[in-house]
Amino acid sequence: MNRINQLFATKHENILSIYFCAGHPTLEGTADTIRTLEQNGVDMIEVGIPFSDPMADGPVIQDAATKALRNGMTLKKLFSQLEGIRPEVQMPLILMGYLNPIMQFGFEAFCQRCVEVGIDGVIIPDLPFKDYLEEYKPIADRYDIRIIMLITPETSDERIRFIDEHTDGFIYMVSSAATTGAQKEFGDAKQAYFSRINSMNLKHPRMIGFGISNRQTLEAAERNASGAIIGSKFVNLFEETGDAAKAMDALLEALSQ
Repeated sequence: MNRINQLFATKHENILSIYFCAGHPTLEGTADTIRTLEQNGVDMIEVGIPFSDPMADGPVIQDAATKALRNGMTLKKLFSQLEGIRPEVQMPLILMGYLNPIMQFGFEAFCQRCVEVGIDGVIIPDLPFKDYLEEYKPIADRYDIRIIMLITPETSDERIRFIDEHTDGFIYMVSSAATTGAQKEFGDAKQAYFSRINSMNLKHPRMIGFGISNRQTLEAAERNASGAIIGSKFVNLFEETGDAAKAMDALLEALSQ
């Protein structure tokens, strides 16, 4: 069973997924960061593939991607850093990146390398759903790679049901139509969005991401989905401390307040 499916089959609530950008804050820290996050209780990791135009990301992750590229991070180098990680970590690993570098690598070659290094899924925010169905899903399915799709407050019920029917793993429920970035609270409009999705009784589990940075936003995510995806807050703390364990300690403290 794919490790993503296995996680959601065995843990139904309070799942914590952390995003960090490969090559940031240091070029060679990818494997150590993954090991440290698992040792600190993280359930799932998204490893960001840095790109020069990350349109879904806010300033914190944009800055991390820029620094990672300056450090020399490439998709090829990322795969080489991930070799040998699997015997050491058991949790699902997801690559999050934009279509351009993946297409340059070649999608089938990309999926093949994902299998070789133990990647379970991929998030490609700028992949059109029609292209996903017609061109990418058949290849990903052959390699047992989950392509995780995003929904936002603007996504129609019809499209959400279509995504629920034609994807696997989980649905990435974006808390806001804006870019990534920490928020202090989720207002009435977002709470209404969460309630709308809850009432749809979708078959796949959901994770809520974008804006989770304190106890209030974390608890809102945990009430309305299987758990939370935290990116900008962790990336910012990782930048400040330069140490994944210290960044996790600071994150957990922030999430308790």
